[in-house]
Amino acid sequence: MVHIEPWGTGDVELLRQCVGDPAMMDHLGGPEGPEKIAERQAGYEKPGSRQFKIVDDDSGEGAGWVGYWEREWQGNDVFEIGWAVIPTFQGRGIASAGTVAAVAAARAERARRFLHAYPSVENAPSNAVCRKAGFVLQGPYEFEYPEGHLMLCNDWRLDLFAG
Repeated sequence: MVHIEPWGTGDVELLRQCVGDPAMMDHLGGPEGPEKIAERQAGYEKPGSRQFKIVDDDSGEGAGWVGYWEREWQGNDVFEIGWAVIPTFQGRGIASAGTVAAVAAARAERARRFLHAYPSVENAPSNAVCRKAGFVLQGPYEFEYPEGHLMLCNDWRLDLFAG
């Protein structure tokens, strides 16, 4: 169905489609501008960034992005994960499959016990991805993202050392 591969130098247009589109960023405070996208691209394309392109196996096209990073949460060092699948590939289980592949990469590192996802409580598709990927709902929390914008998110947690 899909596979993930490290984010590359030629993936900036896919990133623009993921984070520069108002419809794609509806639950995340609005689209990012060209400067922020260029900054993201520069970080994502670095070796070892833990950022991946989700590739549709049937077409060979980039369908979206998935990645994880280190963060501190409630006094613990954890990984946080995020994803986006462009509209032409939505509704096919690609976000779930890409997320499961990224979970496997995080699990293989054995660097953090827990992986968290924080979708908006109003983002039903992303909350469904969390359920399908085996995350356990911890509860709602208010976050500031982007800066100056408060949003209510669900905290989903997956134990990378289990199973």
